[in-house]
Amino acid sequence: MIKWARRWGLAAIATLCLTVPAAAFDIDDWSSVVSEAKGETVYFNAWGGAANINAYIAWAGEQMKARYGVDVVHVKLDDTAKAVASVLAEKSAGKDAGGSVDLIWINGENFAAMKRQGLLLGPGWATRLPNWAYVDHETKPTILTDFTVPTEGLESPWGGAKLVFFHDSARTPAAELPTSAKDLLDWARTHPGRFSYPQPPDFIGSSFLKQVLVELVADKGKLQKPVDDATFMEDTAPLFAYLDQLTPYLWRKGKAYPQNYPDMKQKLADGELDIIFAFNPAEASAAIENGELPASVRSFVFPGGTLGNTHFVAIPYNANAKAGALLLADFLLSPEAQLRKQDAQYWGDPTVLAMAKLPEAERSAFAALDLGVATLPPEELGPALSEPHPDWMTRIETEWIRRYGAGN
Repeated sequence: MIKWARRWGLAAIATLCLTVPAAAFDIDDWSSVVSEAKGETVYFNAWGGAANINAYIAWAGEQMKARYGVDVVHVKLDDTAKAVASVLAEKSAGKDAGGSVDLIWINGENFAAMKRQGLLLGPGWATRLPNWAYVDHETKPTILTDFTVPTEGLESPWGGAKLVFFHDSARTPAAELPTSAKDLLDWARTHPGRFSYPQPPDFIGSSFLKQVLVELVADKGKLQKPVDDATFMEDTAPLFAYLDQLTPYLWRKGKAYPQNYPDMKQKLADGELDIIFAFNPAEASAAIENGELPASVRSFVFPGGTLGNTHFVAIPYNANAKAGALLLADFLLSPEAQLRKQDAQYWGDPTVLAMAKLPEAERSAFAALDLGVATLPPEELGPALSEPHPDWMTRIETEWIRRYGAGN
């Protein structure tokens, strides 16, 4: 994981915004952005671990080519930190133009790291996109604050996320499902080997650690600030005491872990696991639609709440195709692209748009969406627990690896 440098001042990067000498466009004159973007190739660095998401990005690329003459190359990542490292290496080498990354799918600690190290174009471009007018930033605070870090227009929202658990109702009756992290521990004792999580630093695995931490930490207010080194071990003691108890009852007794979410999903389909989880409320429905999970799979959440956040796209400060990246970011915010993304047959990722801001035709299209047989309606998703400051994720990952990772 990349270590953060000292906080840099926003004033230092203001001149890196959208008026750099090489740029022949002005974001406030959108026609000039469209004109400049034509013929560009946008290297979109995004996680490539799911076929449906890859297909959605490919569709977006087809639309960009047909409508604007912009080529989109999906650089498939297994860890977003690798793209962050590439931009950091280019900055260290003084490569302030012609960078290899044009757009990056990002949030959490990777956004915080890029912001602190001056690796992002901005500030303010995201809120000046034409389709920003439809964004629900008034009622969704995670659009303006990414894991407690103010976004300041440095990244454009792309989708919502909430931690949701899945089970096969043919094997695991709803009446037996756990209702909290503590209850999950009791369930695992009763059903040894039937639950696990991806090994951190996998994002989904680390999210499980954060869910448990948020539920068990004595002072939740501490999680909204950077880690206090003096009290870190005391603050995380409930989490690691919990994991000490849980590990012997995990799949393969914690001697091995699922590789990632798709691996967990396959193990649920194969009957190796009975409960899995993802950061997309429609993920189970999408997997049923794609034939990856049986039709008997259903979703559930903890009544006390599960983690919720927003994911974004950002443009590195030295992107080679800035105009094309802006155009793609704006297209991904369009009602058309957001509607397709929320459709479970394509992805099922929740929209960041406010229905009240949309024209009637688009509102009706969203209302008519079939979110899928396994998707909980919004009123049943329960409270969204705030993500801890990104500092916590990197620290608990490091401590987890020290305690449980060796030899796995």
